[in-house]
Amino acid sequence: MSLHLDPDTEFLTIPELVERFELTPGKIHRLIEDRHLAAVRVDGVLRVPAEFVLDDHPLPPLRGTLLVLLDAGFSEEEAVAWLLAENEELGERPVAALRAGRKSAVRRATQSLAF
Repeated sequence: MSLHLDPDTEFLTIPELVERFELTPGKIHRLIEDRHLAAVRVDGVLRVPAEFVLDDHPLPPLRGTLLVLLDAGFSEEEAVAWLLAENEELGERPVAALRAGRKSAVRRATQSLAF
């Protein structure tokens, strides 16, 4: 699947996250497996959108939103694309709303997505 992401999207690689979080690569992969972070392959390299990180830890409301999207039938790539794309209902990108503390609004926007 080719992702349709803004070319200006900043991504972090696993080694960059290891350095930033001061964790082992295995623990970074566990954060991804446990849905605290979401990663996609860009040019064959596993990367996490930088906006999914807050200082030195995963963006706290990200996990619940990811779980809702995955439960609605989204693939991880589709969930990442949805979080990073402009959303008409929110009037901004869902990740921006999460970063601004508008978790409830984002969760409401996900409710219409289930198939």
